[in-house]
Amino acid sequence: MSGLLTNFRNTMIVSFVLALVIVIGYAHGPDGHGAIFLQAVFRWLHVMFGILWIGLLYYFNFVQIRVMPQIPAELKPAVSKYIAPEALFWFRWAALFTWVMGVILAFSRGYLLEAATLGLAGGYTPGVDMQYTFIGTGMWLGTVMFFNVWVFIWPNQKIALGMVEADADAKAKAAKLAMLFSRTNTLLSLPMLATMAMNQTVFG
Repeated sequence: MSGLLTNFRNTMIVSFVLALVIVIGYAHGPDGHGAIFLQAVFRWLHVMFGILWIGLLYYFNFVQIRVMPQIPAELKPAVSKYIAPEALFWFRWAALFTWVMGVILAFSRGYLLEAATLGLAGGYTPGVDMQYTFIGTGMWLGTVMFFNVWVFIWPNQKIALGMVEADADAKAKAAKLAMLFSRTNTLLSLPMLATMAMNQTVFG
């Protein structure tokens, strides 16, 4: 067991295989391999990638950004050259797959257009279309956050971390911009999560 748990790759392979067994088990439910089962798979993937994305967002904001000023200068390269680039790799791709799986899930459940228009597509019925207003708000917040990751945070982090040639002033400016957009995503994360977590329970 120790040999398994000390190897990250093997740990994740076994975890995925166990999850796959459970997923296959659900395929033998009342709906079989039908639409409900596929929606359940998309929701699982959406949540899985979302946990990775938001978990890393919180790591950056709760830990790395706050603690970096306290780290001695000679130790900072350990973070900027090794930890941060690796974390940003998983961060940006998790953001992409979270967004893609969310769109696929909304499409497969038949409410993508309603959510994208906040319930206004085809007229608005109070009480009935409210669910699309809420989930649509969450989807748009998630889209803004996804956009921030790929258009602002990642390009500026490449400059700040020295992955792109730049002088000291450009690196400092890029680091500040990356921090501001990362903090913006942190600000948006709780309302976004409120819509995602509560909508399914309240409206089914």
